[in-house]
Amino acid sequence: MKNHKNYTLFISFIVALGGFLFGFDAGIISGVMSYAGPEFDLNDIQSGWVVSSPSFAAMIAMLFSGRLSDKVGRKKLLLFVAFLYALSAGFSAVAVSYEMLYIARMIGGLAFGAALVLAPMYIAEISSAENRGKLVAIQQLNIVLGFFAAFLSNYFFNKYNTVDSTFLTDENVWRWMLGVELFPALFYFILLFFVPKSPRWLYLMKEQEAAKKVLHKIHGTAKGELEIASIEKSVHANKNKAALKIIDILKPSLRFVVVVGLIVGVLQQITGINAVYFYATSIFKQTGIGTDAAFSSGILLSTVTLIFTFIAMYLIDRTGRRPLLLVGTAGIAISLLLCAYGFNQATYQLSDENINQFDFQNSEKLAPFAGKVYQSDIAFKNDVKSVLGNKIYSKNDGAILEAATTINATLILIGILGFIACFAFSLGPVMWVLLSELYPLKYRGLAIGMIAFVNSFISSVVQLIFPWELSNLGNATTFFLFGIIALGGFFVLVKILPETKGKSLEELENELIKS
Repeated sequence: MKNHKNYTLFISFIVALGGFLFGFDAGIISGVMSYAGPEFDLNDIQSGWVVSSPSFAAMIAMLFSGRLSDKVGRKKLLLFVAFLYALSAGFSAVAVSYEMLYIARMIGGLAFGAALVLAPMYIAEISSAENRGKLVAIQQLNIVLGFFAAFLSNYFFNKYNTVDSTFLTDENVWRWMLGVELFPALFYFILLFFVPKSPRWLYLMKEQEAAKKVLHKIHGTAKGELEIASIEKSVHANKNKAALKIIDILKPSLRFVVVVGLIVGVLQQITGINAVYFYATSIFKQTGIGTDAAFSSGILLSTVTLIFTFIAMYLIDRTGRRPLLLVGTAGIAISLLLCAYGFNQATYQLSDENINQFDFQNSEKLAPFAGKVYQSDIAFKNDVKSVLGNKIYSKNDGAILEAATTINATLILIGILGFIACFAFSLGPVMWVLLSELYPLKYRGLAIGMIAFVNSFISSVVQLIFPWELSNLGNATTFFLFGIIALGGFFVLVKILPETKGKSLEELENELIKS
């Protein structure tokens, strides 16, 4: 029995490695933009597009990957996903222009869009009711491990990019940051050959004998027979129903589960999680802790995420999905509002001594601002940019903000880490578990794809406008808006969220789908 559990855990972890690559890409870009932004002299919207373009590509992949996997198979599509990851890493590393960089990243976006849909779907289809929550949450664990590896990688690349280094320079360090993703992508591709086809997909293809072999291998003979009986009962109940059309997802019987999925899918991204992850280095620079400390804070951020993801995996099949989501969403709202308060109290002032210590081009032009106290981060940054220019400011913003900012950085750090911790045990893993459980087998690929499309669209818009928000609305207002949205989401979830733990996919179909 233990061997069967280990085997299921092994293949779940392999399939979810697409999440590792997503997390790695998301974490890497927060450090890359500190160098690539000035290199290509990008404005706020261009910087936002380089960061968010994979999410726009992911929307397309998410919309079609579930349905496409119904036709060609989960495994075959995952192999193509791994190939796209490797292609994206290679082309990103050698990008010679802004356009080439975002196109290369969009190829990666197609990969992680498909992977984020396919992995929870596949894992739900090979797991039993008792361990499904924990196994599907492996995807979120892999995303978090990817973030951790990326922040660690960025930290060391930044640390060894010194004035004495001949190997790493400001012009090439970001290329190495992006290029290292090639290695886990190739590893993922190779490991996928050891993964069996989804047994429930095999039933969908009327390959019953092949499906039974997989189920016996995964669960053992006795438990495998129970899973077979449950699947065959569901297949028999649906065999006389008409072929699936896209518009069927809007039918009244599915309305409740679609609305729940959409609300959770939107809430996961509209509270700003990917803006915080993708721009972690930039956000920590805003607190005035400096560039080096901003890079090392990213490691702290990903460590906290990792710890609380393990907590989620331990609790999700014990306490259930609903308590984790409600407690986590409330915590997210409180943490974001704490950040808003902290940023709102900040002041900005450069002294003659600060300005004389700067060693970058045109730093002497800052002399007229010496001694002037700014209550607004927007006014301060705009004045500095007006004399230095966007390129020089972007390259040296860490040093400038470190010298000028008076802020309770500890309060901001508590708020950010609180947000990350609450997300890591709630909206992060629980959303994908819920999506893998709410929908009948026949509609699963289409429904998850549609909700993931909306999820990715919200994510990409948040990422795209985040640099613009920081420049035009300011840090305090930006985090206040995220906090208010999270608070509203909490009250909606209290009213509509069902509990799905401990029930087979077929039992949930009988309970939640109104015939």
